[in-house]
Amino acid sequence: MPRNTLTRDQIVRTAVELLDEEGLEGLNMRSLGKRLDSAATAVYWHVKNKDDLVLLAGDLVWHEIELPEPEAADWRSAAVSLAVDLHAMFERHPWLVQAFGSYLFHGPGKARYDDHCLALYERAGFAPGDADQVAAAVFTYVLGNALGGAAMVSLNRRLTRDGQDAQELIGATMAKAAEVAQEFPRLRARLAEPYAADYAAAPEQTLERGLRALLAGLEAQLPAPGSAGGS
Repeated sequence: MPRNTLTRDQIVRTAVELLDEEGLEGLNMRSLGKRLDSAATAVYWHVKNKDDLVLLAGDLVWHEIELPEPEAADWRSAAVSLAVDLHAMFERHPWLVQAFGSYLFHGPGKARYDDHCLALYERAGFAPGDADQVAAAVFTYVLGNALGGAAMVSLNRRLTRDGQDAQELIGATMAKAAEVAQEFPRLRARLAEPYAADYAAAPEQTLERGLRALLAGLEAQLPAPGSAGGS
């Protein structure tokens, strides 16, 4: 494909597909050019380098998040919905979770999400500076919750690339971890419960339960209506 028939949008969308399948380590201009049926050099007419491409791809996927109305009467439910959708986006694109360790993401997609979060929390009654902190606390919680799944995807990919049976190796490791856990009373009791399918499994609804507890604690810091500083 000649360079003048490529568009930056086409390149970035193809990069997202490649990142979803191969991860950060699988993204390079040669493999991207092959998917585009174009010379790798043609890609450089539209993006500076791999780092620039990761930033563009990272910002694009933020547009997938649905934004609930900030005027919703139940702001906490709207905040949970927004955070759960953020988490779902991270699950679809686990490379983005890992990329936060080495990239500073910015762009209209992320700005759209950040601005909506601030509108939602200010509508709940938080002062602008406090809304910033609330948004940061919720984002950090969701990102941390998504880290385990992203790490597992990366581990599976690496083991498979090295020719190992990923599921067999992970299963054997979890079995060893469960064996060690038997020496500790609370872990031993947990593993005996029906919901503990394996040592690393988290109980169901962990994400939403934690979100609701976090938001309830933050809401408790709001001034009461009619008090000094209250609305």
